[in-house]
Order: sequence, then structure tokens, then C-alpha cells
Amino acid sequence: MEYRTLGRSGLKVSRLVLGTLNVGAREQFAQIGGLGADEARRLFDIALDAGVNMIDTANMYSFGQAEEITGEALRGRRDDVLLASKVRMQVGEGPNEGGASAYSVLREVERSLRRLQTDHLDLLYLHQWDGQTPVEETLTALDRLVADGKVRYVGLSNFNGWQIMKTLYTARLHGLTAPVAQQVYYTPEAREAEYEILPAALDQGLGTLVWSPLGEGLLSGKVRRGQPVPSTTRQGTDWPEPHVVDKERAYDIIECLAKIAEAHGTSVPRVVLAWLLGRPGVTGLVIGARTEEQLRDDLAATELRLTEDETARLTELSQLPAYYPYWHRVLNASDRPDPAEAPFLDGWKRAMGG
Repeated sequence: MEYRTLGRSGLKVSRLVLGTLNVGAREQFAQIGGLGADEARRLFDIALDAGVNMIDTANMYSFGQAEEITGEALRGRRDDVLLASKVRMQVGEGPNEGGASAYSVLREVERSLRRLQTDHLDLLYLHQWDGQTPVEETLTALDRLVADGKVRYVGLSNFNGWQIMKTLYTARLHGLTAPVAQQVYYTPEAREAEYEILPAALDQGLGTLVWSPLGEGLLSGKVRRGQPVPSTTRQGTDWPEPHVVDKERAYDIIECLAKIAEAHGTSVPRVVLAWLLGRPGVTGLVIGARTEEQLRDDLAATELRLTEDETARLTELSQLPAYYPYWHRVLNASDRPDPAEAPFLDGWKRAMGG
């Protein structure tokens, strides 16, 4: 297993992180996992033995049950693993059962620590932007948690580029703990993060971990054009994610992935993960698995090496349009590319036929 420093911190994180969205079975989460403590413990053991050093969870996963099971499954091994969780999402019906107010952030972290049977989180993400709480209030609460030793590092998740910058510069302006990482949705089918989010992270030195790199089952190899989706997969349920704008484009990408996988005698998920591990600014991937077979297959992706031609084919096929101001920059200002944006300029140029 390869390890990367997380942003501008000194923390070393494995390139594959094990997620727990499929742990627990409360309400709508039952259809995408339902793993109990014994099953989770077995997957944790396999991942840790393979060199994975971080487990990723959230207070909203199965409405706290995922954290409860994770805490139980990690009993006796807590010191062997980095533990990440998240706050911000609505976890109850009350007016303060979500959001990033100081009240909510501090209370939810205390709840998470109890469920996880630990005295600290190694990484705490804000799970989404809160447009009604002043960012100064949120950052002050996070700074207090770090000062109290209940949180080691802070991260962001699902933020726009401008929200990342506002958060970072507010923290620096007031001398508060600044985020060192972000977690984003990014796949060959969904490359919107390249417009603003990844360049912002590259410019500011944020580490980037990708959540659901297989597109919540869309790129599992089981979803194919003209074929019924198996009910045993997440995409075979009424789970609403991901939001796919162009399904025919998605099927084209899946077919390309399948051809590359066939050439290597491997699986579609391994090809997806290998491509993502090679993308600019990507620190690591948060993988999820319901079975040992799935987990071992995902873990083997670190050994797959795509050829330059295979990488180029998949990258060009999945390239998104050069929206303004990118087309204008390509046409009129490519003489002075920004280092944070440079890795994506050629793709936008090709999208314009250049």
C-alpha cells in the first residue's frame, strides 16, 4: 500500500480508505448495505492487513448506527487506524438536528465519540456547506474541538470552489484551525470537480479523497446498456444517487471501462480505481464493499497499471465541455497557465476541438 501526506499536514494516509456507508440498516440505508458488527470487523481486518490505515464514517450513516457498529468492530484495534467522521447533515426532526452551528457541531461530535467508543477523531469533515451559519462560528467550534484534543484534523466535503476558499481564508484571517483535506464525488462519469473544486484544492494544498469512486455502484460493471440492473446492487434499488445527466454518455464510458478490463483480464471496478488514482490532485479513494470478494478486488486496484493509450482513451471519452470561462481562457490566455489549473487545460482544449 502506498501512503500520501494529507494536504499540507504531516499525516500519512493510505491511498485506499475504507468507507462505512453500507454499515448499519436504519431506514433507507438498509437497502445499500446492512452490514453488522461481525461483517464489518471482518472487512476492517482485511483492509487493515492490506495496509489501509483509515476508516471513514459519518454521523448520518444509518443515523448513527454505522458509527456504533464501527466502534464495536474496531474494539481493540482503535490505535491501529485513523478514524474519520462527518457532521452537518440532518440526523433528526428538530430545527438544530443538522447544520454547522457551534451548537450542532459540538453536540454531534460528542455523540459520535460515544458511538465510536473513542476519545478523539483523527479527521472531522463538514459534510456539506451550511448557507445559514456564519463560517466564523463553525470554524470557532472546530478550533475548540482541536484545542480540546477531540479532533486532530479538519476537512471539508461537497463544497464549491468559492466555499473552500471562503472557509480557508476565514480560518487564516482569524487564526483558527484550517482544513487540510476535502472529500469529493469524482468518477470517470462525473468529472465536475475538475472545474473549480480540484484546482482550488491544488492551489491551496488541500488533500483530496474521493467518495464513492465507483459512482455508488453505477461503475461496478453490473450496470450495462440494455440490460436490467440486478436488484442486489445499489443501482437496482430506489437509492437516488448518483445524479446522471446523460445516461447514454454513462453507458459509453462503462463500455470503454469494460473493454479495458477485458484487455487486462480484470474487473471494471479495478480499472475505475486505477484511473482515479492517477488523476491530478487525488490523494486517495474511499472504497466501500459489502463482501470480502468485492473488498479484495478493490484493494487489488493499486497493482493495476493502465497503458498510456488506455488512460487517454478513457480520459478523452469522459471529458466534460469547456464551459465559460474555460473556453475563453483556452482561446485567449493559455500563455500563462495557473499550475493548479494546468492539469485540466489540455482536456478542455480537446473538448473544443483543439
